[in-house]
Amino acid sequence: MGVAKLTAERSKDPNSQVGACIVSSDHKILSMGYNGFPKGCNDDEYPWAREGEELSVKYTYVTHAELNAILNFRGGSTGLEGAELYVTLFPCNECAKAIIQTGIKSVVYESDKYADLPSTIASKRMFDSAGVTYRKYEMSGRKVEISL
Repeated sequence: MGVAKLTAERSKDPNSQVGACIVSSDHKILSMGYNGFPKGCNDDEYPWAREGEELSVKYTYVTHAELNAILNFRGGSTGLEGAELYVTLFPCNECAKAIIQTGIKSVVYESDKYADLPSTIASKRMFDSAGVTYRKYEMSGRKVEISL
């Protein structure tokens, strides 16, 4: 989850920095992503507003962290089948579709602040149907020591 949180800091969204990290079954990092505009779309030319007409709000243009992590994957022949996704915010229904289609089998999330929205309820319904497990991230009590 630490990598997902660090990756989120790359987002230029002034309201919601979201990060995602996909790992293999042996916990090797496969890909990362954060929420932002598609490649080639200048961050200064597109809106970051949350309210307004459809063409003047960020939601019309931003690619979510989970989808960016999937699209950024440049891995080998096994693809993302059986991988685990760590994400700082529970995936929306559109990202859930991509997660399911790529074969990711587990989602670990930090925040579920939109749990009551239809898009999140739909995500959980699709995950349940497709056999994708999801759980809230719980920090372990173990210490990490770094020696120099």
